[in-house]
Amino acid sequence: MAGTITALKALRRDRARVAVFLDGEESFSLALIHALWLKVGQTLSDNEIDALRASDTLEKARQRVIGLLEYRPRTVQEVRQRLARAGVDEATSGKVIDELREAGLLDDRAFADAWVESRLRANPRGKRMLAWELRRKGAAPDAVSAALSGIDDSVAALAAARKRLPRLDGLEARERRQKLIEHLARNGFSYTIIEDVLAKLALADEGPPDEGKDEAWT
Repeated sequence: MAGTITALKALRRDRARVAVFLDGEESFSLALIHALWLKVGQTLSDNEIDALRASDTLEKARQRVIGLLEYRPRTVQEVRQRLARAGVDEATSGKVIDELREAGLLDDRAFADAWVESRLRANPRGKRMLAWELRRKGAAPDAVSAALSGIDDSVAALAAARKRLPRLDGLEARERRQKLIEHLARNGFSYTIIEDVLAKLALADEGPPDEGKDEAWT
């Protein structure tokens, strides 16, 4: 594999990568950042080539994760799974994750905080539902607990109810109340919390909830 560099050419399909030709034949490609110090006529040993390839593999994995993070924050577990699906080995994956955590770009607590804030703003839901969602995303247990520590289900449920009620206008009182109960239950609020919300909204005296709904609240 060792040889002398006879040409360095930008790849047509990716101008940010450079094809390295050894002894007249295309041997491998590198990210431009790793090819800058190479020059035609330079001799590369096997160890140097291995080191270049390892650095390039790390850079490709790093850029893949940065691309994911530009779309939205991710948990460490999400990143690890995405890299594994892309065929990145565990050692490289671990290095990239450690780097990005140290840089503050990968943080389960920050992810959990952002997730909770977004959910409560768009469609308020209970702590149980939020915890389930965060666990599905692979957020660390301590990050989940910390992010949910300041959540008051009573406040969130009342906000959820007020947000939902305008969409139930036109329904008969009993049906309107039942639809609201079902909505709050689906969003993770307990029966006790739901009863409290109904009372605050003066909906508690319109009759008991439909039989068979208790399971959704507990």
